[in-house]
Amino acid sequence: MKFAYTIAYVADVAASLAFYEAAFGLATRFLHESGSYGELETGATALAFVDHATARDSVGADYVAAGSSAAPLGIEIGLVCDDVAAAFERAVKAGATALNAPKTKPWGQTVAYLRCPDGTLVELCTAMS
Repeated sequence: MKFAYTIAYVADVAASLAFYEAAFGLATRFLHESGSYGELETGATALAFVDHATARDSVGADYVAAGSSAAPLGIEIGLVCDDVAAAFERAVKAGATALNAPKTKPWGQTVAYLRCPDGTLVELCTAMS
């Protein structure tokens, strides 16, 4: 078994891709001509987005859409960076909602949390040493 990708179900795939590029500097790797599926350049493990209609058809059931929930869902996307404070500020300027400003944890890692316009919860953190 090998972890291949994470797919966030969103209302507007192109808008999510554009936000992640503006907020985190992640380039779009692929956007299907239908606009229903897209991926970011994130390294070996893909971060992708699919629209709700396609997701519901694939899953065969309904689910809680992150953007429609008042509270973030109980899952996050973690992005490692060297300067969490600068990345946090950039993401907020791009339209993210600040949830928890950068803090250094007892184990030495700096972490911050924000919510993307599509409702996805993102952790920005330094690498674990």
